[in-house]
Amino acid sequence: MPPSWATGNEKAATVAFLIGGADGLDPALKARAQTLLRLSSLTMPHGMVRVLLAEQLYRAWSVTQNHPYHRA
Repeated sequence: MPPSWATGNEKAATVAFLIGGADGLDPALKARAQTLLRLSSLTMPHGMVRVLLAEQLYRAWSVTQNHPYHRA
């Protein structure tokens, strides 16, 4: 089941996705986050991560809209 922010059921003003460097994000920044997501344990180029994140967000949206893109 997707988190409430992904389905629009939560009244959050802002959702931000941060992409960390090879050493990850600063622990103080991570401590401020309400939710942490990790696409992979692998170290990937920023450009690849942007594409992967966009695809995953589109896939999540397509599931909530019953769009035929998702074939689960």
